[in-house]
Amino acid sequence: MTGQLSKELFWLTMTCLLTLVVWLPYVLDRIMVRGLWATLDNPSAKDKPQSPWAQRLYFAHTNAVDNLAVFAPLVLILNTLDISTRTTAIACAVYFWSRLAHAIVYALGVPVLRTLAFTVSFLAQVVLVLAIFRIV
Repeated sequence: MTGQLSKELFWLTMTCLLTLVVWLPYVLDRIMVRGLWATLDNPSAKDKPQSPWAQRLYFAHTNAVDNLAVFAPLVLILNTLDISTRTTAIACAVYFWSRLAHAIVYALGVPVLRTLAFTVSFLAQVVLVLAIFRIV
């Protein structure tokens, strides 16, 4: 696949982009709640708390970064091994969409859907591991 982006690498790129921008609403809320100068200052215990949705989005972003540290190497391993199947492409797409859903429902404070979205993304990673070992 020289010079061509595989479906798996496309979804990895989209996931990186999602992780890159999902913190923006959180920062905008911080500016609205604390003001620009307080946002640029070092955090302290006396800072005014952010909106509850923004606090949840912060945790969703942290979780996305943690899971990107697993998802990205799996996709890169697949790419190195030249494994690209319908199953791996679907697993990568499912991972992206479940991470997007996770961020949205986490920010909205919907606990059961948040856990379900996380579980789906975890299972998509499991599929990638199984594909690396050529089990699926």
